[in-house]
Amino acid sequence: MRLTGKKVIALVDDEFEDLELWYPVYRVREEGAEVHLAGLEKDKTYVGKYGVPAKAEYSWDELDAADYDGILVPGGWAPDKIRRYSAVLKLVQDFNTAKKPIGQICHAGWVLISAKILGGVTVTSTPGIRDDMENAGAIWKDEAVVTDGHIISARRPPDLPPYGKAFCDALAGE
Repeated sequence: MRLTGKKVIALVDDEFEDLELWYPVYRVREEGAEVHLAGLEKDKTYVGKYGVPAKAEYSWDELDAADYDGILVPGGWAPDKIRRYSAVLKLVQDFNTAKKPIGQICHAGWVLISAKILGGVTVTSTPGIRDDMENAGAIWKDEAVVTDGHIISARRPPDLPPYGKAFCDALAGE
């Protein structure tokens, strides 16, 4: 259990991509980390694109990056909503400043774009937001998983196995 004692935030909002939230959450938990789901409203149940629920244990406003070791941002349509909140952008910026693992998959890159942390960073995403990523200053690659320092990115659900491993490796400091 190489991640015992580690704590991770997973962001949620309606229309998250079900697999892109739950696969990494369970992957990190199976290695011993504690994962807290956080949304705009504490105790609200958010529903994924395919109907899978996720109950927020915390609101974004309650969280401090200093209390956590990493953050997961799922894809789907939720990132376009999530990126509109200053509390989320500050969290992502604080994780970036501290060089703590930031995992993003598919459309989750929108959150990192709005946090203005992608200048000169090599990433991947769904090809649908490639232009957005590049216009934010990122160097985009069409690869299953791209790790640039503490930022771990993946394209879409078929990339979840290597993405989950890469995020866990980053959390473990490997």
